[in-house]
Amino acid sequence: MATPLSAAALLAALRSEGVRAVERTGWRTHNRNHKGRWGGVNGVAIHHTAGTNSLELVWSGTAGLPGPLAHTHLAKNGTATMTSAGRANHYGTMARNAYDAMVAESSHHPRPDASEPIDGNRHMYGIEIENLGNGRDPYPAVQYDQAVRWAAAICRAHGWNEHSVIGHKEGTRRKIDPSFDMNAFRTAVAERLRHPADWTPEDDMPLSNDDIEKIAQRVWEKDHFIEVPWGTEDNPAWMAKSILVDNGARLRALQCETSALRATLGELATALAAQHADLDADALVARITTALDQAVTRA
Repeated sequence: MATPLSAAALLAALRSEGVRAVERTGWRTHNRNHKGRWGGVNGVAIHHTAGTNSLELVWSGTAGLPGPLAHTHLAKNGTATMTSAGRANHYGTMARNAYDAMVAESSHHPRPDASEPIDGNRHMYGIEIENLGNGRDPYPAVQYDQAVRWAAAICRAHGWNEHSVIGHKEGTRRKIDPSFDMNAFRTAVAERLRHPADWTPEDDMPLSNDDIEKIAQRVWEKDHFIEVPWGTEDNPAWMAKSILVDNGARLRALQCETSALRATLGELATALAAQHADLDADALVARITTALDQAVTRA
C-alpha cells in the first residue's frame, strides 16, 4: 500500500502528465475522511457518469450517496475538474480477487467474485468521465486522451504499472462502467508510462509526405517571416517566396546590366587600341572583364 498523494502532489503529477486540471474552490478539503479511512492506496478506478452535465452531481452527490463521488470529473472537452484529494464515494465495496489482482499488478483481471469485502473508496483514486454509458455516446479523442493521462500520472507518481488501473466493472458485478474496453485503456496507459510525463503520441509519429508538403507550403508562404534590408516600415519582413522571387528579379537585372557594361567596355577597349598601336585590345578587354567579375563577386 502507498500513502495517498497530497492535494498539491496530486495536482502537480496530473499537470506534469498534461492533464488539463482545473481547481474547484474547496476541492483540497472536500472528502469523506470523517466517514472512513483514506489509504493506503493501491490503484486507480475508471468510471463513467451515466449522465450529462454531471459535475455538480460528482461534487455534491445525493442524499443517499453524498459527494464527492470522485477525485476528478472529466468533461467531454477534456477539462479535468478536481473534486477531492481524500476519500470519495466513487467505488463502494469490491471483490477480494479483483483487489488482489490489482495489488499484484497482474495482467489477468479476473471476473469479480460475488462477495465484496474490500472498501474500494479507501484504496483507490477515482475519475468520473462524462458519458451516458449506453455504448452509443462517444468519448471524444481529447477526453479519452485526458483520461489516459490522468491514470498514468497517478501510476507514475506511485511507481505503479498499468495493471493498477481497473474499471469499476472489473471490481464488482454491480457495475458496467466504463463503457469502453479496459484492456485497450491499460495498453494506452502503459504506452504513456514508457515515455516521459510530457510525452505526446504525435512526438513519435513520422511525418507523411502530405505533412511535409503542408509544412513546406506554410514556410514558403508565411508572410512577415524574414526581415529584409530593403523592407519598409510598414512591411519590414517578407515571406520566403517573395524574397526568392525578388532576388531572382534583381539577379536577372544585374546580369543584363553586366552584359551591357561588358559590351560597352569591349567597344571602348577596341577604340582605344585603334588609337594606340602598342595596346592589345583582346588583353585589355580580358583585364577589364576580370576586374568587373571581381567587383560583381564582392558585391
